[in-house]
Amino acid sequence: MKSITILGSTGSIGVNTLDVITHHLDQFSVFALTAQKNIQILLQQCLKFHPKHVVVVDELAAKKFRELVREHGLKCEVHSGAAALSQVAADSEVDYVMAAIVGGAGLLPTLAAAKAGKRVLLANKEALVMTGQLFMDAIKQSGAELLPIDSEHNAIFQSLPEAPLGKSLTEMGVKRLILTASGGPFRNTPRDQLANITPEQAIAHPNWKMGPKISVDSATMMNKGLEVIEAHWLFSAPWEQIDVILHPQSTVHSLVEYLDGSVMAELGVPDMRIPIAYGLSYPKRINPRLEPLDLIKVGRLDFAAMDFEQFPCMRLSYEALKAKGTAAVILNAANEVAVAAFLEKKLSFMNISHVIEQTLDNIEITSAHELENVLETEQKARKNSQDFINKHCS
Repeated sequence: MKSITILGSTGSIGVNTLDVITHHLDQFSVFALTAQKNIQILLQQCLKFHPKHVVVVDELAAKKFRELVREHGLKCEVHSGAAALSQVAADSEVDYVMAAIVGGAGLLPTLAAAKAGKRVLLANKEALVMTGQLFMDAIKQSGAELLPIDSEHNAIFQSLPEAPLGKSLTEMGVKRLILTASGGPFRNTPRDQLANITPEQAIAHPNWKMGPKISVDSATMMNKGLEVIEAHWLFSAPWEQIDVILHPQSTVHSLVEYLDGSVMAELGVPDMRIPIAYGLSYPKRINPRLEPLDLIKVGRLDFAAMDFEQFPCMRLSYEALKAKGTAAVILNAANEVAVAAFLEKKLSFMNISHVIEQTLDNIEITSAHELENVLETEQKARKNSQDFINKHCS
């Protein structure tokens, strides 16, 4: 029986993780569930899975949740505040940690799980985007297991001949990694029509069911840009060996091209429960109870080159990776601020990349070897982005 903490249990990854666990309660128990303030969904999860600990980051929401716990006779301990996230991620009773908190807020608890030697099921891109070397060093020093949950990185992990930690692509006979991208809802939209895109249109992803922030990132292709940076750290891959191609069906989740010309790929229906189940059960496999992939029904698989003019966030992501240091920290922070402003209808869709680019130009890129410097740079980038939006875009 493996004990699991789910960081971000009320989001799409957290909900899907619990759905997989539902069918395998003989193998997994829930130690802790965490949420920002969505206490209604959290309550239903607690009633079903009976965790020992619950973290509600928002203080007011935590107070209300404690009342609900008493009303329903639940026995879980309710904690509040961001620091409690790291505590339930590193607790000695925990075997696995699903890191599914969206954005920079998930960085510290995910890093705490890595330092504590857990099996880290990584669905939080920002842990590697912001602190790549620090995070990978923590994994190696503690002996933690790192399993990527993003469908693309999970596909690459499955297509490699062995676990990649500490090995170069050349040692594994790999020529390049190929991430696939659906292109989101606007892959065929003329660029001159993107100015009036609404948040409602941007979050309507054609293939995947995701939260609003990740859906917007998919529409701008920043999601894929962050995945390029993540792949660099996960697989010790230089940027020149990481390519992105458009694949609208989202059936081929990513590919690995070998030095001999062979190409390995992982295919499946576009459902996050597949990589989640793989991460939970590795090196074995469990059934996530999904309809199987029907290639006859899919009918065709299309591929196209990435258009960096259509998706400037992809260009900015590669530039940040090449620049090294805290460039990716700045990129991520500016994107979070810009996407939040877009969702609040304070910023146009086209100006998301503009805010990111000007922030990269205005914030000094420094060393990312110290966590304190990373966090300080993130705050500077957030302030710069918000100030720019307030002055020029609102």
